[in-house]
Amino acid sequence: MKIRRKRPEIVKTQTVAAAIRRKEWICLIIALLFAFPSSGNAQCEAKNDAFKSGEHVMYELYFNWKFIWKKVGLASLTTNSTTYHSEPAYRVNLLAISSKEADFFFKMRDTLTSVMTEKLEPRYFRKGAEEGKRYTVDEARFSFRNGMCYVNQKRVRKDGSITETEQSDNRCIYDMLTILAQARSFDPKEYTIGQRIQFPMATGRRVEEQTLIYRGIKKITAENDTTYRCLIFSLVEYNKKGKEKEVITFYVTDDRNHLPVRLDMHLNFGSAKAFLKSVSGYRHPQTSIVTK
Repeated sequence: MKIRRKRPEIVKTQTVAAAIRRKEWICLIIALLFAFPSSGNAQCEAKNDAFKSGEHVMYELYFNWKFIWKKVGLASLTTNSTTYHSEPAYRVNLLAISSKEADFFFKMRDTLTSVMTEKLEPRYFRKGAEEGKRYTVDEARFSFRNGMCYVNQKRVRKDGSITETEQSDNRCIYDMLTILAQARSFDPKEYTIGQRIQFPMATGRRVEEQTLIYRGIKKITAENDTTYRCLIFSLVEYNKKGKEKEVITFYVTDDRNHLPVRLDMHLNFGSAKAFLKSVSGYRHPQTSIVTK
């Protein structure tokens, strides 16, 4: 199926955001750190001013169990140079693994891979997800012609069944990791507290509208005992009556690296958090550090 949507805009009115599925929360919340819409007829190119090849970020994952926070796993985000169809590109990998103790309740082995040009234009996305008893592989391939962005998506399930779709938009369609890469290079200083931001994203089965709200600036202490000055964003969804529900709160360093320090997840089955554990290979000085 093919769907055309309006040009992106920063909106002040409520819209219905796609609901986050219970078993897909961990990769989505790390990948959707914050996002800003790009303008132009499906022009996805952007200047990379935030990261370089060799960056490696580690997170510790926690879940609230009977009012006690328990460590349930680790996640890593790595960026390296590669080639795609004989052209220089970036390969970004996100890996999320639950601990052996957590596997007893819910096993998670998720691997996300995104290939994008050096101008951060999406080319290929893959997500392999083993979550509980479910295993799926999602793929998305992006192309651009006549001022439109096209994405061919395929989902393969554990039983071998396949679902394929094609959608188009006159805006850029992002995958979970390309939106992260582009957003890290934008300057959020022009945004005002309470401002809503929308963008389309390929999920493996469809293209969904996402909504974020800018909340302001706050000092946050990470698991590495370092305090950072952070930008705060919230991913929200709306019910059929238009009532807003906050799903995830992001704390991102207020410097040119724009690294996520902490993520708070407000889930249907409890609360979860992801904390920055370590980072190496970052591109710019960490000017957001308040104390160390």
